Amino acid sequence: MFKNLVIVESPAKAKTIEKYLGSDFKVFSSYGHISDLPSKELGVDVDNDFKPKYIIPKDKKDVVRELKKKALAADFVWLASDEDREGEAIAWHLFESLKLDKDKTKRIVFREITKGAILKAIDNPREINYNLVNAQQARRVIDRLVGFEISPILWRKVKGGLSAGRVQSVAVRLLVDREKEINDFIPISSFKVLARFKNSNNAEFTAQHVGSFSSLEEVNRFLEKSINSNFSILSIDKTPFKKSASAPFTTSTLQQEASRKLGFNVSRTMLAAQRLYESGNITYMRTDSVNLSDDALKSIEAVIKNNYGEQYSRRKNFQNKNKGAQEAHEAIRPTNFENKEVNMEFDQSKLYKLIWLRTVASQMSDAILERTTFKIASNNYNNEFSANGEVIKFDGFLKLYIDGVDNNDDEENSGILPALSQGESLNNIKMIASEKFSRPLYRYSEAALVKKLEELGIGRPSTYAPTITTIQNRKYVVKGSFEGNEREYRELVLQNGSIQSKTSKETTGSDKGKLVPTEVGIIVTEFLVNNFQNILNYNFTASVEEDFDKIANGEKEWTNMLKDFYSSFHPIVEDVIKNASRESGERILGTDPVSGRKVSVRLGKFGPMAQIGSVDEEDKLIFAGLLPEQKISKITLEETLELFKLPCYLGDFENEKIESNTGRYGPYIKHNNLFVSLPKGLNPLQISLDQAIELILEKRRADAPISNYEGHDVNKGKGKFGPFIKWKGLFINVNKSYDFDNLSQEDCVNLIEDKKKKEAEKLVRIWEDEGIRIEKARWGRFNVIKGKFKVELPKGTDVDKFTIDDVKILFQKKKKKKKKKSSFKSKK
Repeated sequence: MFKNLVIVESPAKAKTIEKYLGSDFKVFSSYGHISDLPSKELGVDVDNDFKPKYIIPKDKKDVVRELKKKALAADFVWLASDEDREGEAIAWHLFESLKLDKDKTKRIVFREITKGAILKAIDNPREINYNLVNAQQARRVIDRLVGFEISPILWRKVKGGLSAGRVQSVAVRLLVDREKEINDFIPISSFKVLARFKNSNNAEFTAQHVGSFSSLEEVNRFLEKSINSNFSILSIDKTPFKKSASAPFTTSTLQQEASRKLGFNVSRTMLAAQRLYESGNITYMRTDSVNLSDDALKSIEAVIKNNYGEQYSRRKNFQNKNKGAQEAHEAIRPTNFENKEVNMEFDQSKLYKLIWLRTVASQMSDAILERTTFKIASNNYNNEFSANGEVIKFDGFLKLYIDGVDNNDDEENSGILPALSQGESLNNIKMIASEKFSRPLYRYSEAALVKKLEELGIGRPSTYAPTITTIQNRKYVVKGSFEGNEREYRELVLQNGSIQSKTSKETTGSDKGKLVPTEVGIIVTEFLVNNFQNILNYNFTASVEEDFDKIANGEKEWTNMLKDFYSSFHPIVEDVIKNASRESGERILGTDPVSGRKVSVRLGKFGPMAQIGSVDEEDKLIFAGLLPEQKISKITLEETLELFKLPCYLGDFENEKIESNTGRYGPYIKHNNLFVSLPKGLNPLQISLDQAIELILEKRRADAPISNYEGHDVNKGKGKFGPFIKWKGLFINVNKSYDFDNLSQEDCVNLIEDKKKKEAEKLVRIWEDEGIRIEKARWGRFNVIKGKFKVELPKGTDVDKFTIDDVKILFQKKKKKKKKKSSFKSKK
């Protein structure tokens, strides 16, 4: 066999590391965590020092079995999982689950996957850091306690299928609080004036009036005074100033800048960063440090001096000012600064270039600029105009990198100014007074939410992306798609001695791409805030993170922290179970004019709904679902009553009626058992018969076969995993090398034949009369399949000796187990 077994958590990482080690070393992957708390029970003994009950998940048993064999055959085992707390926990679980000999086991860590770093780690092994392990255990146990004790309360008190999380729920609260601020905001209008001037040399520039006017009448009087005014330069102020480069990337700043400059969401950023790290191109991507090693600083200095000149180089040290920053490691940086680019996939290449530019720019000289400000006075009033311009005297780091910005609302006039002198007379060409409205705070983008979480000390670099993914997967938050509303604003234009008024339009209130809490997210948050104030408290959540840091530093015992937490948390849980009332977000809107019964809206089993009547009445309750764009908090009585007109008869087509309605999955039309979802923007109460017919015909065209092969139709569609074609019951993914909109017969044949070949390679046994087959599965296992019913066989099963009777017994056991499980759920 081999002398040294190196275990990492990722196959890609294993492949890269093995290149740098000699033939005495073999590198294998654990494919992430091999041990965790059980999914269907608490898995924590709260009466025995909160001892976790770790199990090896079913899908990892074969991995563990193989690693055990390899470990027994090796002279030494090197645990090389990531250096953060989660990586340390993986190393510990490997040590325990594989029953490794302490004298034959070494722990190694590295911040970059380069030959030098790997060999240095081999030369400097250490033991497992149990402080880091315990910090991760504390996080896992607290999160499990919160989730398992609060989630069942949400099922009973709010809606089935909901869940709560210690950090996720606080993140949703940030979004809900912001949404409330936006909804409560009342815009105030004012008027700003821009003026266009020119001097005697006909050099033109724009200046802005200092201050604003509260009414149309007031700004009109100002413009009237300006008609016969003489304007001149009152003062010229030239101020030199410097701009400094930003620090190298931490996890959160990388996520923010990749969002601004590349349009990546946080998950996309972290996936690309993970691949760059595993391929040896960047240092470890989960960090809150802005430090750079001496070797890195020397390399950057050489790159700057060689490419831009010595005057552009200035070595700098940065400090992270965010709450909770540990700075134990190094910033995210390239491992080789000679490589300005990498030849990888699009996302990795773009992200690498961003990291290279930001890191190198951080060690470049300040940019030196000069700001010029002209003050312009009138002989008819004391109000002044101001014009600003900037001149770059030395570009410094700006030669390489300019930081992205969020939501730039800076309306200050800035640009190139002509050469002017104090006292010089000016001619006014034009003045425009525009109505401006005050704006509420912006909704958070993913990157802005990460920034806010970091500022508050909530979560750590490894938790930001999973948190944001989780709250979207749970449907507490969605990415906004609303383009905004049109709003009129007034303008007065002074030109050629006369004032003209006009009305223009602007779009306001767009939430496109921003994180917007759903009705479920809002109602769950309100319930949690009312009943679990501590858990949803920003400072409390940050203090828990600080406790984890203390455990990691050996300053606090992890079980004591859990005792302190649980002793105050669990009594609240018991009190809420007994005393808290149900929360549905119900709003009583008024009375139905036809029946005289109460009309209300609330959260129901399948989402927001309207209701006529109350449970204490003898008459049957009448229900209707809200349309996707309607909100429980905003819908009116009139809009609600319209919903009860659904289903709406639109007319007949091909001797069959067409109806519009809304259901669990949104608005739709129905025709002869064909259901067609309505596109965004079409209201089922307003759609016309002609529009409905066109949608039906479009659906038919989309569903029509695009080809025929071996006597079976070929259809195409788009699903959860992207575009596909369907042939003879087989769903075949269509990759990007094909033009999906224009698939040819040859394309379809190639796709089908490739799929048939893969299916044939998977097939082990088949009983055609019974419709049963055995296929190969991952990691040497097998699946027994009949229609949609599937049973997994363990690795090592001799499928050649498997009879049809064995298969039938297997299915019977599976059905009994499923039935027993279903019965248990119903009793609960």
